[in-house]
Amino acid sequence: MRFGITLKPEYRYQRAVDLAARAESNGFDYGWIFDSHILWRDPYPLLTLIAASTERMRLGTCVTNPGTRDVTVTASVLATLNEIAGGRMDLGMGRGDSAVRVAGKKPLTVAYLEEACRIVRALTAGEPIEVDGTAIQLTWAEHGPVPIWIAGYGPKALAAAGRVADGIILQLADPDIIRWCLAFVRRAAEEAGRNPDAIEVMAAAPAYLADDMAAARERVRWFPALVSNHVVDLLSRYPREELPEPLWRYVANREGYDYLHHAEVGSDNARFVSDEITDRLAVVGPASAHRERLEELRDAGVTQFNIYLMNGDEEDQLDLYGRQIMGSVPAPAVY
Repeated sequence: MRFGITLKPEYRYQRAVDLAARAESNGFDYGWIFDSHILWRDPYPLLTLIAASTERMRLGTCVTNPGTRDVTVTASVLATLNEIAGGRMDLGMGRGDSAVRVAGKKPLTVAYLEEACRIVRALTAGEPIEVDGTAIQLTWAEHGPVPIWIAGYGPKALAAAGRVADGIILQLADPDIIRWCLAFVRRAAEEAGRNPDAIEVMAAAPAYLADDMAAARERVRWFPALVSNHVVDLLSRYPREELPEPLWRYVANREGYDYLHHAEVGSDNARFVSDEITDRLAVVGPASAHRERLEELRDAGVTQFNIYLMNGDEEDQLDLYGRQIMGSVPAPAVY
């Protein structure tokens, strides 16, 4: 299993650069960053600085969307960053949550997301493609195509990932729900003539290492509240019986969500979140509990665990994970 981190660019640029470099020195393989341009700083200048300050980590957005940024602009930015980073860029993309909702817009359709993936892949590879009836090409693009990860929970988004993506981003650390999601990815990949085993699987969730379970939960309780935004959206489009009960049952007492406190430790957004659902969607507790959950995720098909690094003790937690967890999850058994 590979490991990554995701940064929320709420602080000045130097800390983002320092955290990414610290993650690389601790053995992390990926450095991701949120893209919500009104709430926080823009990810692409930060990714430029991070690319110049790291040597090995792959870098990308987790996640952007094709609505707030024209897809050809996104392709050009990534192709430029690939030149700077020596081919280390990835793209995480979804239908849009905070980035579009804060601007008074709605998430994009899955069909548009799928088409955007095809456009970005062709352009970052330097290939000609027709966009809106016009033939275009980034003739200067090198190091491509950029690997593309689709974020989603619903059957349609999961199927789109199976058809066109290099990886799927699942924002939770629940092995059972992940298995349910991957069934749609694999089926769509097979129907499209693709090898489902070649699609990378990311479990993206916060993690907090501590013997004090109560204290650890309070550092990550914001996360199920964040996930609830996507769950509410799913419930508007799918009957409950078509979704895993653990994914939607906990939102019954949800009172609303304030995006001005998005992904924030201690936010009132998480008042309705129980200890049970916190333990289920995030990873908390002593090192032994983390190793156990990571092995369960690996056995469910996860190839990358991406830590949402918003806990108030970012530097210390990076170092703890580097010392106590990295390299301790054995490879899957071969029979």
